[in-house]
Amino acid sequence: MLHLIVAFLLLANHTALATPCQFESQGEGRVVAIVDARSVRLDDGREIRFTGIEPTAMTKQALASLLASRDITLRGTDDTPDRYGRQGALVFIGESDTPVQAMLLAQGDAMVSAEISDKDCAALLMASEAAARRQKIGSWADPSAIKNAESPDDILAGIGRFVVVEGKVLSVRQAGATTYLNFGRNWTRGFAVTISKRTLPTFESAGITLKSLENRRVRVRGWVEGSVGPRIDVRFVGQVELLGANEPTGVRP
Repeated sequence: MLHLIVAFLLLANHTALATPCQFESQGEGRVVAIVDARSVRLDDGREIRFTGIEPTAMTKQALASLLASRDITLRGTDDTPDRYGRQGALVFIGESDTPVQAMLLAQGDAMVSAEISDKDCAALLMASEAAARRQKIGSWADPSAIKNAESPDDILAGIGRFVVVEGKVLSVRQAGATTYLNFGRNWTRGFAVTISKRTLPTFESAGITLKSLENRRVRVRGWVEGSVGPRIDVRFVGQVELLGANEPTGVRP
C-alpha cells in the first residue's frame, strides 16, 4: 500500500500539468483474471497485454493488487491482436488519467520497454521508472538490478532476459549493415549494443548520431543475446539513454 501511495505522489506533477498517453479508446471491460506478469483477461474474453513495460518478479502480484475485479479503460494506437491473440494497450483504472503502466513503474514493479514512440507518453513512463530508481524501491532496491557494462559475464548470465545496463561507450564501429556500440576493448568478449541500418533513421530523427555516443556514459535496456560476449539489439531509440557527467550511477562499484 505504501508503494501505491508513493506512486500516486510521484505522478502528481505529471498529471497536473498534462495528460499524456491519452490515445484513442480501445474499449472498456472488467478484469476477471491476471493471466501472467503482463496480461489480464476481461469479462468479454479479451486478453490484454500491457504495452510499454517489461515485468519484474513483483509485477504479477502488483497487477493483482491494482486490478483484480476492477473496471478498466484501454487506450492505444492499434488494437490488432498479436500472434498470441492478446490486444496490446495502455490500461487505465476507471476514469483515471494515469496509466497502470506508470503506476507499476513508479512502484518499481516494472521496467520501461521503450516501445512507446509517442514522446510525451514515453517521457511519463521513463520519469516514473526514474523516480523509483532514485528511491531504490521495488526491484531497484536490489543492487544488481542495473548491470555494469564492465562486467560482461554478469550481463551474459542474464541471457534471454530483459536487463538494464550502464556504462561508457568506448568505441562505435560499423560492420556491414550493423553498428556496434562497444563497451569493452575486447570486441568479442565485451558487452556491446547492436543497431541495424534500418533503425538508424529513428536516431537521426531524435537528433542523435551514433558516433557522438563514443566516450559517453549511457544506460541501455533490452534482451540479452550472445554466446560469447553479451549483446543487446536496439530497435527503439528509447532503449539508449545518455547519462550526464554528474548523474549518479546505478551500478555497483
